[in-house]
Amino acid sequence: MPEPTQPRRARHLMDPTAPRPPRDPEADARLARVQQWVMSVLAVTTILHLCVGLVIAAFFLDGQDTVGRVGLCVIAGAFGVMGVAIGLAIHRRPVLTPWLLVGTVPGVVGVWLVLG
Repeated sequence: MPEPTQPRRARHLMDPTAPRPPRDPEADARLARVQQWVMSVLAVTTILHLCVGLVIAAFFLDGQDTVGRVGLCVIAGAFGVMGVAIGLAIHRRPVLTPWLLVGTVPGVVGVWLVLG
């Protein structure tokens, strides 16, 4: 008569004879750093796409409405500054830095395109 064998334990279940290894704090810190970078890149890229879209809308606005065109470019610059500030905040850096001037680039380029 064959011996009854124990059923094979599914791999996703905990095995009491082989507990999980303890967590590595360095690995957790590396993971948190990568998560910060991914979140900040996604946030800043999304906001900069909005800025470029506003500049394109200002460039193709019909008529001689210069005030509306410049207004859209100013809004694009304001969103650019907010995007840079959000990126700095995600990395827990001081928000009020000269890096905020980088956020005005879409607005300045937009005004140059609209008025030029």
